[in-house]
Amino acid sequence: MHEEKESLYVSDLSALERIYGVPAAASVSKEIDYLHPHYRAFIDASPFLALATCGPGGLDVSPRGDPKGFVEVRDDKTLLLPDRRGNNRIDSLRNIVSDPRVALLFMIPGIGETLRVNGRARILIDPAVLNRFAIDGKPPRSVLEIHVDTVFFQCSRAILRSRIWDASEQIPRASLPSLGTILQDLSRQQIDGEQYDRELPERLKTTIY
Repeated sequence: MHEEKESLYVSDLSALERIYGVPAAASVSKEIDYLHPHYRAFIDASPFLALATCGPGGLDVSPRGDPKGFVEVRDDKTLLLPDRRGNNRIDSLRNIVSDPRVALLFMIPGIGETLRVNGRARILIDPAVLNRFAIDGKPPRSVLEIHVDTVFFQCSRAILRSRIWDASEQIPRASLPSLGTILQDLSRQQIDGEQYDRELPERLKTTIY
């Protein structure tokens, strides 16, 4: 029985390649090690990305968003990503201190293709740079300086399958548990969920930057 169960899993590269075959020529040629002007156009148009990091405590992926073009292309090998106000867990930053490797996935509303960047990050606290990224007079506490190792576009299949940009697929927020409900249950009633939900809209409004 144990051998039969093991046969249902892939555990080596040769078996994996037999299942999937070789990538198409376009899938290979789209990957480069610098920020081509075409790829810069995607970054300039993006108001949102997911940032993946790894560290001693494991993996992390977190959302980052601002008005489009919030990630600055300093040169064809370097990106600058401001770290805005959040929950102070700083999971991504803790990981980067230990392991500089990062992966970014840029998304653009209404566009099916995404842009993937892999590289290495440093946490920059140069006041002159921080002030360049100020919004409403509030600079970020740090900026990630990301050295680009590879960059390529991802085709639109996942976006098309998910219909994420289709307004008819949006669901009412009330159809899911509120954040206060989640926190109250997970904290075993130590957090007042109703109070949290009541105060959240104003807290978000006043602490977004």
